[in-house]
Amino acid sequence: MTLPRTLKWIASAVLALVIAAVLFIALFGWNWLRAPLQQKVLAQTGRVLLIQGDLDVRLGWPWPRVQARQVSFANPAWAAQAQMLTADEVAFSVHLPQLLAQQLSISDLHLVKPVVFLEVGADGRKTWLLDREQEDENARVAIDRLTLDQGALGYDDPAAKTSIRAELSTIAAPAGSQGEAGVNFNAKGKYKGLPLSAKGTGDSVLALRDDSTPFGLTIDTTVGQTHIQADGHITSLVKFSAIDMQMALSGDNLNQLFTLTGIALPATRDYVAQGHLVRKGNTLRYDAFSGRVGSSDLSGWWQVETGGKRPLLTADLVSNRLTLEDLGPVIGARPGHLEAASQAVEATGTAGAVTPRSKRVMPDLPFKFANWDSVDADVKFSAQSMRQAQYMPLEALSTRLHLKDSVLTLDPLQFGVAGGQLMAAITLDGRHNPIRAKAQLQLKRLALAKLMPADQKGTASTSQIGGQIKLAGSGNSVGTMLANADGSVALLMSRGEISQLTMEKAGLHLWEIFRLTLSGDQQIKLRCAVASFDVKSGIMEASTLLLDTEVTTLLGSGNIDLAQEKLDLTLTQKTKNTSPLSLRSPIHIGGNFAKPIIRVDKGQMAVRALGALALGAINPLLALIPLVDAGPGQDSDCAQWLQGKK
Repeated sequence: MTLPRTLKWIASAVLALVIAAVLFIALFGWNWLRAPLQQKVLAQTGRVLLIQGDLDVRLGWPWPRVQARQVSFANPAWAAQAQMLTADEVAFSVHLPQLLAQQLSISDLHLVKPVVFLEVGADGRKTWLLDREQEDENARVAIDRLTLDQGALGYDDPAAKTSIRAELSTIAAPAGSQGEAGVNFNAKGKYKGLPLSAKGTGDSVLALRDDSTPFGLTIDTTVGQTHIQADGHITSLVKFSAIDMQMALSGDNLNQLFTLTGIALPATRDYVAQGHLVRKGNTLRYDAFSGRVGSSDLSGWWQVETGGKRPLLTADLVSNRLTLEDLGPVIGARPGHLEAASQAVEATGTAGAVTPRSKRVMPDLPFKFANWDSVDADVKFSAQSMRQAQYMPLEALSTRLHLKDSVLTLDPLQFGVAGGQLMAAITLDGRHNPIRAKAQLQLKRLALAKLMPADQKGTASTSQIGGQIKLAGSGNSVGTMLANADGSVALLMSRGEISQLTMEKAGLHLWEIFRLTLSGDQQIKLRCAVASFDVKSGIMEASTLLLDTEVTTLLGSGNIDLAQEKLDLTLTQKTKNTSPLSLRSPIHIGGNFAKPIIRVDKGQMAVRALGALALGAINPLLALIPLVDAGPGQDSDCAQWLQGKK
């Protein structure tokens, strides 16, 4: 069968053109293509491409390979640097079908001594976008893999306070070895306003968009006060589609990681951690990590899932031995505040009208709640044991933290305290400024003896404390929340024993104090104790203050100012036995939380003393009459309080 004459003519013409093109390229090379190519790029991007060396093309389907020497490509006029790229040599394979469809996809890009400068403008334009306005995110070159021998990279984003300069060079494989060459890099500059330094090594082929080849990477970097060391593999350096690395983290404060991750984390003391970082799909997990925060050990896992309205952080964290001071930054306590609280029970001094802010005990550092909408969270935390604090004998801790739509809850929050339990549910609503807070606390079977100062632990042996606290307030720190709080506080204590010497001192019974000092203290029955306060706008007004023993009853009144941390309470004694020698007088508790001041009413004491002197002038025996506390006080009706009645 013979071809029609027309088809023979067409085939001959095509063959002739191919032969002519081959002969033309053989005689003149590919350099003739430089000018048309440069003109095309200028027309398309408005930016100058210069190829001052030879241009060569190796034909192949569908990936012809292009090689050009002495290449430069300009930045837009608004950029700080004139050139986006200069290189001694550029070689790459281009996907021809996509190129014909006006989409540029490059594989196996190789650069010799490149200098690359990328910049983001104040209006968000990006120099690597190739449309004329540098605004079309689709107008970029897709590069699968990159190799280079040495080069420099600059990146500036003034709006983000970021400026980085990096140097990269090839590491030759050892002679005679089976290993491959690699890349050595180091970088310095600023990232989001924080000083940055980094160094490390990677595989020779940088897998930028290649989802099939993991890229080996070892990196040691410091951003601000955060130090990161990692060793492993990343698949696709642009998308981070998969990660498998051993990673060590350390820093001054976990909340500084917000700059790097965009995820709000609590304020902490200094920390270190070592674990396994893995990413699969939309889940990034830091698994089987161990480390410390402050002086407390910490282990467990955390993970972040993306793809929803906001990232979801879930974690299960355990401390075998927790130091209470390490929780201070979480609740906004300044360094040393909790330690100061431990000393407050023994402090004395003069009372001021206003407690200086520097002397206040309540945590006053504001929560960074503006970042709470960056993440949702579900975190479990438990401390198996706690290092004993002088002022708060905590034994264990467990809680579950939820953060959803800027509303943070701790429910349940459970402490083992003084042989008993403190159970709480706390809600902080960060959708409002200031934060709206609610707290409900229950105390069960706290041993009074374990709550007493070390030198007074023998004054109460078996008494137990229970109670309930309900408060609601607003503020951006714990201190301001309490300063505006409304609610109630009720504490009850029943049964047990208490030091008789302590109670006689409270009643200023001089004879009994003298006798017990000589013969030794003894325990007496504690019937009950009640402290009930109504809280309004940060003022705790005492509705009932009662301490009832078999020898004395103490009744109290007054208030506590949570805003100023001031104490203003008065206790009066009602003895149940006749005391032959007493300077009975109301006891005032004043001062502030940092320095409580306990004093007696010197006026009443003076009146009793003057009376004794006056009668003594008549008859020495009569001098004792004003000093006699005749009693008898009555037992209080403890039952109604112990049954929860008010």
